[in-house]
Amino acid sequence: MNNKSLIEKWLSDDLTEEERIAFEALEDTPFHKDIVANASKFKASGFSEMPNFESFKKRIEAPEVPIKKLQWLNPILKIASVLMLGLGVYYFLFMNVMTEVHTMVAEKTTIELPDSSRVVLNALSEVSYNEKNWEDKREIKLQGEAFFDVAKGAKFDVVTSKGTVTVMGTEFNVKQRGDFFEVACFEGTVRVVTDNKTEILKVGDNLKWYKGVLVTGQHTQKAPQWTKNSSAFQRIPVSEVLAELERQYDIKITLEGVDVNQLFTGAFVHDNLENALMAISEPLSLEYEVIKPKTVRLSTSE
Repeated sequence: MNNKSLIEKWLSDDLTEEERIAFEALEDTPFHKDIVANASKFKASGFSEMPNFESFKKRIEAPEVPIKKLQWLNPILKIASVLMLGLGVYYFLFMNVMTEVHTMVAEKTTIELPDSSRVVLNALSEVSYNEKNWEDKREIKLQGEAFFDVAKGAKFDVVTSKGTVTVMGTEFNVKQRGDFFEVACFEGTVRVVTDNKTEILKVGDNLKWYKGVLVTGQHTQKAPQWTKNSSAFQRIPVSEVLAELERQYDIKITLEGVDVNQLFTGAFVHDNLENALMAISEPLSLEYEVIKPKTVRLSTSE
C-alpha cells in the first residue's frame, strides 16, 4: 500500500495492525500527527466537519479567490480629482499671474495700480504685482527707483531686497540699486522696515541705507527731481551718481584715478549730456572726454 492510502486510512481511523505499523514507519508521520494534534486545540464551527484527505488536499491547492471591492466610490473620486485639478489650473493661470512693468535705459513710464494709485518708474527699473488678487495681497515688488502717488485711503507694501515700505496714504520715493536703498516722504507718512529696524517717515524725512549703514535726514523738495528730468543728490557716493548718469544717457563711463567713494551733492539734467557732465565733473575737480557716442572718460585734473 502506498503512503497516500496509508494517510487516508489513518485519517479515517481504519488502519489494520499491519498498516498501522507501516504508517508509523513513514518519515513524515510525526508531521501529520502534529497537524491533527494542533487542530484539536481550536474550537470548530457547529456546521463544520472533518474533511477527508481529498477535500483537505483540494482546499490547500485551490488558488485564492480575490475579494471584489466595492467600486461605487471610484467615479465620485475621479470627478472630485478633476474638479480640484481644474480649480488649481484656474488659480494658477488667472489668479496667480503677476503684472510686470519695466523700463529701459533713459526711459521713464507711469502706471496705475488697481486702487488708482499712480507709480512713476525711473530708468532701468521694474515693478511687479498681482492685479487679479490685489484685494487679498496688496504688495508691489520693486527693483530700481519709483515714485508713488498713493490714492486716498489706499494701503499696500512696496517690497525691495533691502527693505519694505508700508504705505499709509502718501507720496513717497523708493530707490533700491544694489547696496543702496533710499526712501523719501513727500506727503503723509510711511513705515520703512530694514533688517530689524523700523523707521516712520513724515513729510520732509528721508532715509538712506548703504552698505549696512542707516542714515536719516531731511529734504526740502516737493517731489523727486528725476520725475522732472533732473537727478539730485545729497551726500551720495560718486559711484551711485555715475551709475545714474549711465542709466539716464545710455552711456558707459570709464574712470582714471577717480575716488568713487567720495560724497557728492548736486544735480544733473537728463536732456543734455554735456551739461550733465559739467555739473558732475566741476564740483569734483574732474575732467571728462566723450571718446565715442556711447563712451565717456572721467579723470582727475592734472
